[in-house]
Amino acid sequence: MVTRRSVLGAALATTGAGLVTSAALTPVFSAREAAGAEHDGTAPAAIAAPPVEPFRVALPIPPVLTPVSTAGGQDTYAITMRPARKEIFRGLQTEVLTYNGAFPGPTIKARSGRPVVIRHLNGLTMPASVHLHGASVPADSDGDPMDTFAPGKSRTYTYPNKQPHASLWLHDHAHHMESEHVYRGLSASYLLTDDVEQRLGLPSGAYDIPIALRDAHFDGNGALVHIMDDVLGRNTILANGKPQPYVAVAARKYRFRLLNSSNMRFFRLRLADGGPITQIGSDGGLLPRPHPTDALMLSPAERIDVVIDFARYPVGTKLVLENTLGPGTPEQVGQVLRFDVVRKESDPSTVPSQLRTLPALPAVTGERAIELRMDEDGREGAQGYVNGKIYDPNRIDVTVRHGSSEIWTVTNPNKQAPHNFHMHLVQFRVLERNGQQPDGSESGLKDTVRLLPGETVKVQATFNTYRGTYVYHCHMLDHSAMGMMAQMKIT
Repeated sequence: MVTRRSVLGAALATTGAGLVTSAALTPVFSAREAAGAEHDGTAPAAIAAPPVEPFRVALPIPPVLTPVSTAGGQDTYAITMRPARKEIFRGLQTEVLTYNGAFPGPTIKARSGRPVVIRHLNGLTMPASVHLHGASVPADSDGDPMDTFAPGKSRTYTYPNKQPHASLWLHDHAHHMESEHVYRGLSASYLLTDDVEQRLGLPSGAYDIPIALRDAHFDGNGALVHIMDDVLGRNTILANGKPQPYVAVAARKYRFRLLNSSNMRFFRLRLADGGPITQIGSDGGLLPRPHPTDALMLSPAERIDVVIDFARYPVGTKLVLENTLGPGTPEQVGQVLRFDVVRKESDPSTVPSQLRTLPALPAVTGERAIELRMDEDGREGAQGYVNGKIYDPNRIDVTVRHGSSEIWTVTNPNKQAPHNFHMHLVQFRVLERNGQQPDGSESGLKDTVRLLPGETVKVQATFNTYRGTYVYHCHMLDHSAMGMMAQMKIT
C-alpha cells in the first residue's frame, strides 16, 4: 500500500542510478546465465515471485466505462480512485490502486468534437493528480504534477477532444507520488476516434483489443513491492493485469492497441515464429501508411497500434508474443502472452495502403536544445536533470509564443541510462533520429519518444491550441520523480 513514508523514500531516490543502466536494454538471457551473473555480483538474486503456469488464464479485457450523463452535448463520467484487492496470481490477493476498482482501469471511448467531463473522487490516502496523456487540454485540466487534490476530495477534468483520433491514456501525475501510484495501478485507456479512422474498415468491435503491458516486482505472497529505480527487480510481465495470459482468436485480422504502462521497462516485441506485424498507429493516432515489421520497440508510455492477421495460421496454432529485451530471463520476461487460434471466421476488415494524410509542417519559428541526464555513478540520492536542472515548480524553464512551431533537439548524454521524452499539450513530429530520417514506425504523431544512451532525437512541435503552463519530462516515471522534469509556458 502507498504510504507517506514509502513515497518520501522514493522522492529521496535512495537506490541510485546504478540500476537504471544499459541492463534495462539487454537481451533476455537464460536462467543458467542469470545464475552466473548473480554469482559474480553483476545482477541481484532472483526475485521470489509466486509461480505462474503460463497461458492458463484468458487475457482480461478492461471494461468500457459508461457515462453517468450524455446531456448537454458531452459525456460525463464518475471515477473513484480507491484501493482494491485483485487475483493476479492464482489463489492470492494483491492490493492495488484502481480507477473504479479495475486493474488496469476501465476504458473510456470518446469521439473527436464531443467533450468528455470526468469527476474524480480521491479515495486514496495520498494526494492525486490525473493526466490524460497525449491530450490537448486546457492547463487546468492537464493534471499538473503540483495541481493535486487531497484524500476525500474530488476534482473535475474537462477534455474538449478537439484533436484527431488517438490512443490516449489516463494516469496519476502527483509529483514524488506518480511513480508509486502508476506502479500500483492508476492507469487506464482513453480511446479517441473520429470519422477519418472509422471509415477505413479496420478491425473493430471485439477484434479491436487494448493491451496494457507492464512489469512488476512481487514478493512470494503476491504483494507488489515498490522500490525506486528497481529495474532489475521488476521481472514479472503483466498483460492487462495478468502474467502470461492467452488470447483466443479467430483466423482473421485483429487490431491490438499496445500501451507500455511500465515505469521503467522497454519492450521489444515479436511473434515467436518471426511472422509479420503491421503497425498502423503510434501515440497520436494512425500512421500515414501501414508500416510492416517483425518487431516493435516500446518505451514507457508509448503506444503502438498493430494489426496481426491470423488467417495464415491453421486452427489449433498457439503463437507466443515474445519480449526480447531484459533485464530478466526468458522464463521471467520473455513470454508476454499467447495467441490461440481457435476457429475460422469471415473477415470483412481491411488495412488500406493509405491511412491518413498529416498536414504539412508549418514554418519553423525557433529551435531549442534539451538534455535529459541523470546521475549514474552509483551515488546515494541520485537525481535526474533537464538541461542540468532539477524540476522546480516555481521556475519556468521555457517560454513559448502561442502559434509558434519549434524544433526541439533532445539529447541523452548518459553512457548507460536510457530515457524517453514526453511533452504535454502537443503531439509532435519526429524529424531525425541520430541525424537520420526515422523509419516508418515514427512517421506519425508522437508525444513520447525514446532516447537510448548517447542518442539525439529532433522533433517539431506546434503550439497553436491552449495557453498556460505545462510540463515536459522523461516518462520513465522513476526518473521524473527524481527531478527529470521542466516547465514551459505558452503565452
